[in-house]
Amino acid sequence: MSKILFEKNKAQRTRIKFTVSYDGTDFCGWQRQSSKRELSNKEKPSLCRTIEEALSAVFKEKISLSASGRTDAGVHAVEQVCHFDTDRTEDQMKNWDLGAALKNKLPPSIVIKKAWIAPSDFHSTISAEKKTYRYLVLNAQHPSPFFARTMEWIRKPMDLDYFNKSSIYLLGEHDFKSFQSVGTPVHHTVRTIYRAEWTWKSQRVAQFSITGSGFLKQMVRNIVGTQVFMARKDLPPEYMARVIEAKDRQMAGAPAAPQGLYLMKVYYPQDLDNRCREL
Repeated sequence: MSKILFEKNKAQRTRIKFTVSYDGTDFCGWQRQSSKRELSNKEKPSLCRTIEEALSAVFKEKISLSASGRTDAGVHAVEQVCHFDTDRTEDQMKNWDLGAALKNKLPPSIVIKKAWIAPSDFHSTISAEKKTYRYLVLNAQHPSPFFARTMEWIRKPMDLDYFNKSSIYLLGEHDFKSFQSVGTPVHHTVRTIYRAEWTWKSQRVAQFSITGSGFLKQMVRNIVGTQVFMARKDLPPEYMARVIEAKDRQMAGAPAAPQGLYLMKVYYPQDLDNRCREL
């Protein structure tokens, strides 16, 4: 009887979906570490634990977060998608401004943007269909102290036509094992890339936009690092195809610096989005 009651109460919990922007410079990444590691002076806090503690304080209950993906240390997000369950009813939540409620509980480098009451079958990780990342490069003679936390710096002039020719080989479904760094285990390394394009965001800032069904650990940074390596070695754009076909991390370049990478957008099935009610 008690188990049945527990399952009923669990099913009645309210699921909240929200988007959050953050500057990842001062954090050890999204994924929570052990409490001992995060409390030590040598370790930066995780984004997940920082937001969970703020939510727990506001809701006065223990909150556990799920997110669309785990950004690495120093990586930023314009629109990370998260969800959590709360004992508060939908009626109690409908007039809430989650961003305002958390503003004084979070550092200024983390901002809650929008929130929704989500259906119970919504899951920020499992339900995601595709994601867009962006990588920013300051391509100038000298670095800038104002962009040091938010862009990679490359001194040599970048030929974006060359970079785009190598990007063509990323499109479609491939085994991207060559671009997987050691870390989070996955069932397979096949992913589909829908878009991969370099453009000039401004006269001195180049941006790489990539949209795919999913990404392996440090995959985008490894792709950018490989393209920079290829340009420095004057390798033909076709070398990118050889790297992909090799399925060997040693064939690819070193990962690009984390500060240039941004999680821009996460896409979900339209029917799920339609059943989310904005707070």
